[in-house]
Amino acid sequence: MLAIGLMSGTSLDGIDAVLCEVTGFGENTKIRQINFCTCEIPLNIKEKIRRCCANEKITTDLICSLNFELGEQFALAALSVCHKAGINSKDVAFIASHGQTIYHIPHAYGDCVPSTLQIGESAIIAQRCQCPVISNFRVKDMAVGGEGAPLVPYSEFILYRKEDEAVALQNIGGIGNVTVLPAGCTIDNVYAFDTGPGNMIIDEAMRKLYRKSYDENGLIASKGRIIENLKDELMKHSYLNLKPPKTTGREMFGEPFTDELLKCYQGENKEDIIATLTWFTAYSIAESYRKFVLPNHQLSEVILGGGGAHNATLKKMIENELPNIKILTQEDKGYSSDAKEAIAFVILGNETMHQHFSNVPNATGAKQKVILGNITYPN
Repeated sequence: MLAIGLMSGTSLDGIDAVLCEVTGFGENTKIRQINFCTCEIPLNIKEKIRRCCANEKITTDLICSLNFELGEQFALAALSVCHKAGINSKDVAFIASHGQTIYHIPHAYGDCVPSTLQIGESAIIAQRCQCPVISNFRVKDMAVGGEGAPLVPYSEFILYRKEDEAVALQNIGGIGNVTVLPAGCTIDNVYAFDTGPGNMIIDEAMRKLYRKSYDENGLIASKGRIIENLKDELMKHSYLNLKPPKTTGREMFGEPFTDELLKCYQGENKEDIIATLTWFTAYSIAESYRKFVLPNHQLSEVILGGGGAHNATLKKMIENELPNIKILTQEDKGYSSDAKEAIAFVILGNETMHQHFSNVPNATGAKQKVILGNITYPN
């Protein structure tokens, strides 16, 4: 059957839409990518998302409206990938939409309980595309004691596990996260966690310093030098010492965090700041492996995905931090770094349609395996 996966991450670099053919479910899942596109998020909507994520003083009507505005954008992305492939969206068995994370609270604090909020109204998507939509994937995992993230590990278990080698899948979107697949693993052996910032701090600094949305291919970072004082400060960040399972997001590494760093180091060369922030992403990934992965598993390779996989300077820095491990990209494996997470939600949606679990308790901390997502049908 045909299915679409929609993903908009913390980096806000667009809505990824992938059209796939999928058969079977569970460990018998077979998936083939048919078409893929990334649709730009309009600047006014992107700014509204940033305001919500930054936890500024915002009104409830902003979130209410943004939920429907994003629903229209997700629907347009789904229709775009269908048009590109020459098919009618009515012929799609389902659309699996991650939605846009507005806020994520993995642990209680103050008067706030563990919770998460992804918006992008599924009823809008279902009606515009005239096919079922699966959304709101994270909440059921949290209902059974999990952190609601990361969810991609189930798909990585399906696609990448090996009988005789331990493999790590490192996604570098706005946030970095790793999935560890021990040699010959079952789903109960898989574990995953957020390693820290991915492109988020780099991209925010690029917007403020260069008025560009990202450092293409890491070109600016390649021209800079590491600022030792900034390096020392970043190395001491408390998140690096938290033990898995753990998750993070804009709440910790978003615009306010980056603004404070830029204020403190405003006298430094711009390219040196970008180089040091890029190094921090590489360091946070490698340090996570040194503390929480390599003591238990001898990795044969690390496979990079997400937008950060295209940053040659970042990749080189990761190689320098992990000199004895082969660092590859999704393209080296015949897949797409950009489409990877959207494909993951096709797999998760397929499990939901088959009434089968798709969370990984070792990754999220959930007390049990559960069926994820809500299904919305069109008229």
